[in-house]
Amino acid sequence: MERGIRVIIAGGGTGGHVFPAVAIADEFLERPYVADVLFIGTERGLESRILPDRGFTLYTINVEGVKGKDAVKMIASFLKIPRSIMQSVSIIRKLRPDIVLGVGGYASGPAVIAAHFMGIKTAIAEQNALPGYTNRKLGRFVDKIFVSFPDREGCFADGKVVVTGNPVRREFIKGIKRFRKEGNKFSILIFGGSQGARAINGAVVGAMEYLEDMRDRLTITHQTGKEDFDEVSAVYHEFGMDSRVHPFITDMSSAYGSADLLICRAGATSIAEITASGKASVLIPFPFAIGNHQELNARVLADAGAAEMILEDALDGRTLAGVIRRLSDSPETIDGMEKKSERLGNIKAAERIVDECMAIVGRGSGIRDQGSEDTHNV
Repeated sequence: MERGIRVIIAGGGTGGHVFPAVAIADEFLERPYVADVLFIGTERGLESRILPDRGFTLYTINVEGVKGKDAVKMIASFLKIPRSIMQSVSIIRKLRPDIVLGVGGYASGPAVIAAHFMGIKTAIAEQNALPGYTNRKLGRFVDKIFVSFPDREGCFADGKVVVTGNPVRREFIKGIKRFRKEGNKFSILIFGGSQGARAINGAVVGAMEYLEDMRDRLTITHQTGKEDFDEVSAVYHEFGMDSRVHPFITDMSSAYGSADLLICRAGATSIAEITASGKASVLIPFPFAIGNHQELNARVLADAGAAEMILEDALDGRTLAGVIRRLSDSPETIDGMEKKSERLGNIKAAERIVDECMAIVGRGSGIRDQGSEDTHNV
C-alpha cells in the first residue's frame, strides 16, 4: 500500500508567517492522502509557542535574518546559513517528506534550498504585495510560487506563479460567520497587532476631542497593547466614549464581526482577514516595514476602493477624527467599501494552495469538490 504524503512547512518568525502556515497545515490534514504535517522553524520565532500548542511537531534550526542589520551582525548571520542548511538536510533526510513548503521567515530559506538540492518537490507562499527577500531568492529554485497579490513587480517567473490569496485560519472564518452585529451605533475596531501600535493609539487619543459630540453614536473596541492600555482607557473615560479597551483581544473574529469599520496596520494577515470578512477599513501602514511592504499592501485595497489609507507621517488626531466622522455619516460609502473588500478576499486560499501541492506530488487534490476556478471569496 502506498504511504501517505508527508509535508514539511518551513518558516515563521512572526504571526504574518505562522498563522497562514497553520491554516495551510490544517487544510492538508483534511485530505485523505496526507499522513503527516511537520514544521521547520526557529526557537526564537512565534512558531515555537504557537505550533506545539496546536499539536504540531516543530524541528528547529539555527538561523537569523540578514536584512536590516549592521555589517558585523549581517556577516554573523550569513555565517550561520551553511550550518542551517546542513541542519535542514539532516531533518529532511530523517523525515523523508514528499514536499517542502516555505512560508517566509528565517527558516524558510535553508529548508527549501536543502530540499531542492535533495531532489524533493518545493513551493513557497508569499503573503505581501512586495515579496520578501528570502522568497525572491527561493523563487528561482522552487516548483510553484503561491502569491496573495498579482506579481506586478515581476519578481517571479510567470510559469510558476499561482495567485491564491493569503490563507486565513479556519476558526477565524467560522467565528465571523457565527457572529451577528447588534445595536445601531457605528462600531469601530482599532488595533495595531498583538503589541498595539503607539502611533495609532496616540492618534486615537488625539481624536477624542474632535469626536466628543458623537459619543452617543459611536462604540469603539480597541486593542492597545499593554504599554498604552491605562492611558487610552483613561481618555475614553474622560470623554464619555462607549468603549471596550483591551491590552489583547483573544476572540478577534467576534471583534471583526461586530465592527462597521476597522482602523489598523496593513500587515499581510490583517489584509487577508479584512478582505475575508468583507470589512471596510482605514489602513495606517507601519512605515519601517522591510521594503515598505505594508504601504504596498494598503495601496492594493485603497486603489480598489475597499479601504482608505493614512500614512503615518500624516496621521494625527484631527485627521483621524475627520475620516471617522465622514465614514460614519455615509453608510452607503461603508457599504461600497465592504463589497469591494469582499471581492478582494479569498476564504479558500488554503484549499487552493493544498490542491496545487497535491498536484505537484502527483496525488491530485484529494476528495474536495473544487467547483469554480475563481480564486476570490465565494
